[in-house]
Amino acid sequence: METTKIASFDRASELKAFDERKTGVKGLVDAGISQIPRIFHHSSVELADPKPLPSELLHLKTIPTIDLGGRVFEDAIEGIKEAAAKWGFFQVINHGVSLDILEKMKDGVRDFHEQPPEVRKESYSRDFSRKFMYLSNFDLYTAPAANWRDTFYCYMHGSRSSKTRGSARDLDVMMEYSKQVMILGEFLFELLSEALGLNPNHLKDMDCLKGLRMLCHYFPPCPEPDLTFGTSQHSDSSFLTILLPDQIKGLQVLREGYWFDVPHVPGALIINIGDLLQAFITNDKFISLGHRVLANRATRARVSVACFFTTHVKANPRVYGPIKELVSEENPSKYRETTVTNYATYFNGKGLGGTSALLHFKV
Repeated sequence: METTKIASFDRASELKAFDERKTGVKGLVDAGISQIPRIFHHSSVELADPKPLPSELLHLKTIPTIDLGGRVFEDAIEGIKEAAAKWGFFQVINHGVSLDILEKMKDGVRDFHEQPPEVRKESYSRDFSRKFMYLSNFDLYTAPAANWRDTFYCYMHGSRSSKTRGSARDLDVMMEYSKQVMILGEFLFELLSEALGLNPNHLKDMDCLKGLRMLCHYFPPCPEPDLTFGTSQHSDSSFLTILLPDQIKGLQVLREGYWFDVPHVPGALIINIGDLLQAFITNDKFISLGHRVLANRATRARVSVACFFTTHVKANPRVYGPIKELVSEENPSKYRETTVTNYATYFNGKGLGGTSALLHFKV
């Protein structure tokens, strides 16, 4: 039945028509639709209700929250070491990023996506060499199903020199936020280095801080949230990700075959290990867990800002592979060496959903 339904419409034409409108999912909502287009329908297997958590895992509850107040290295290192090895995710409070800037960033994301469609269209593109671009679903033409989400991309550090579009106020906020995120990122890489038993500058010296890509997501209310996702299951193709969420829930993390809701913690930032750190540095000592965002059931749009530490935007010839300090005869390299660009190219070509892109690089 499901196969017949999928085959009964011209998917390629519908994808093209949606893309060429250049107004994203927000445009569909503004048009007052009550049923989502079939290009957004996910398979019944993906959408099935998650398995109930067994009693032996009830104690896990959700990802840990780590207090970075006072920059007490010893306490933070132990907390991050355990979280990175077991969850790949944790939240941080007292992280040093201005709470005022956090709120202004979220307001700015809403402001951009809620501009008149003719204004948004000026920035709509699929040219990923641009420093700033707005689009819906980077993998629109390759993923099995589209997600109920629009995004604008900004390359904030280590990127090409093309001009960024936006209001002067919003650009000032973005620049200040990215500056503070870079400071937090440097501190987190120091803690992660020490958690691995390495010199505090080890990950920094491996160029983990040389690129910052900011994705500002907008998840409009969905009229049929049981048929689609805000973001399909995936892991991040970064070294590290810093996520600014709003108060509307929806993010879930997959651990041991079960989905865990990530609760809203006021003022917190969500940190997660990316594929590059898991495979091509730590040899699976730290993990990059799958995660997803449920379609928005609220009456107001959900927004988030994901900052990815990765260098694939700018040509980086450096070859990465599990570092010698974490490899031994008993624990040999589990991944073949590659460049960040090669990994990102494979990841982006594959699109979200399905199996992890890391499987392609397994030894």
